[in-house]
Amino acid sequence: MVTEQETTARTRVPLSKDRVLRAAVALADASGIEAVTMRKLAAELDVEAMSLYYHVANKEQLLDGMVDVVISEIEDECGGFAVPDNVEWKVALRTRIMTARAVMLRHRWAPELLETRTNMSARLVRYFDTVLGIMIEGGFSYDLGHHAMHALGSRVLGFNQELFKPDNDRQEEESNEMLAAMAEQLPYIVTMMQEITHEDPESTLGWCDDQAEFEFGIDLMLDGLERLRG
Repeated sequence: MVTEQETTARTRVPLSKDRVLRAAVALADASGIEAVTMRKLAAELDVEAMSLYYHVANKEQLLDGMVDVVISEIEDECGGFAVPDNVEWKVALRTRIMTARAVMLRHRWAPELLETRTNMSARLVRYFDTVLGIMIEGGFSYDLGHHAMHALGSRVLGFNQELFKPDNDRQEEESNEMLAAMAEQLPYIVTMMQEITHEDPESTLGWCDDQAEFEFGIDLMLDGLERLRG
């Protein structure tokens, strides 16, 4: 007679690197990147923490793998790494960038994690190669493509690197109080902060990185690159 415990063991999904990484992404989506620890991840997978180390050597490898999962989502939604044929370069690049942003909005912890990575995976390098390929096939010189990659920076992955980003609501409140107190010394900054609004918090990836501002910056840069390309 087969026991319930034996039946559970037989039907349990085998642990794999892909399953570990996707569980880590789901945990970060639900509770933030700070919640991703080996112990909590093991609990989510209903395994012993030591079992994870057969698939990811350490926490840094786990985080690098999570980045790969996010980049693979972008590639899947863009139809792969191949440079599209017979598509105007600006349309192709803008589509890829906005697709990347949609993925980042699903994984709001990802931009912060990407900024901390010191290793570039093969998948991430191939993503950048495709971005460069779109420009080269669109008539850019390699020199202009190099300049463009530097100018676009993290925007090709769908987010802006902000000059200043409060860590929490309290720090944001303190910053606003400081600006109000310095209104006479900072007339333009204070007036600007009073006038700008972020009407859709669901489209925001940072303190001032909302959809409208992101698209404004991307379109400005792509239009400028088109003039230089000509």
